[in-house]
Amino acid sequence: MLNPLVRRIFSPGKFERVLAERLTEPLHVNIAAAFVALFGSFRRKVDFDLVIRPQYAFPILRAADLAREWGYTRLTILEFGVASGAGLLNICRIAENVTKATGITFRVVGFDTGTGMPPPIDYRDLPEIYQAGDFPMDVERLRNNLPVNCELIIGDIAETLPRFLETVTVDAPIGFASIDVDYYSSAKQALEIFRGSPDKYLPLLPIYLDDVGDITVNPWVGEALAVNEFNTENELRKIAPWTMLRARRLCKNAKWIDHIFGVHIHDHKIRTPGGRVGRRLTIDNEFIGVAFKDAPAGERPKAA
Repeated sequence: MLNPLVRRIFSPGKFERVLAERLTEPLHVNIAAAFVALFGSFRRKVDFDLVIRPQYAFPILRAADLAREWGYTRLTILEFGVASGAGLLNICRIAENVTKATGITFRVVGFDTGTGMPPPIDYRDLPEIYQAGDFPMDVERLRNNLPVNCELIIGDIAETLPRFLETVTVDAPIGFASIDVDYYSSAKQALEIFRGSPDKYLPLLPIYLDDVGDITVNPWVGEALAVNEFNTENELRKIAPWTMLRARRLCKNAKWIDHIFGVHIHDHKIRTPGGRVGRRLTIDNEFIGVAFKDAPAGERPKAA
């Protein structure tokens, strides 16, 4: 049996994209990636896009690192638009590996109608691409294959989401969400998840917006319109592209990079004056022999 990564690479449409993305990277990056594929840790494989669905692997690992920095030990991660469930199962596998790498544990939750996509409401739902009944699901078969830390919530998001949000606790805040619901109308409902009390979220959490790359997508339709309206309607909650992500990645040609956004919870305690708890930020000056590492807050630094 072929390795799942190999099977996915050679699936229809994927091989051409891998060629376009990977073979246009510098030779030394690909040589290093081959070594990491054979001997590297999970974290290094994420660095080199060697994990199935790097668009999930990077943000889940980044969310776990942020959680540790801000004092959390558990996160809730979400997928809106489960379809056949391959992505949800992949999230569960990634979360398992991230737990091994960071110690952060996860509650995984998937949302779907269970019956495929509803009818589009108008041009904003991109009916030139999607139609009612697209992306059906075998609900029971998927449920029977989910790990114990994963829940599948079936029904209209407008009805299921408010009840779910009540179950999110401050000790397991939402740390990542994949928005893969295709329609503007469905995305607008899914983004309601970020209107809860600020302690239900990381102060900054990555999200993956799947449907912002088709050629007919523009700021007035689809998920892009839903995000723009969310930003207009919420003074202290904003969604923006993840800052400088392409510049920070080793493999810079991957398409998924443009799909990663951050939800900024500006009214979170940590992002308000006095809310930050941690070591004082300092910069040593080797030119004049000043080192701050041993100087408590409020005390003048000693000469090195």
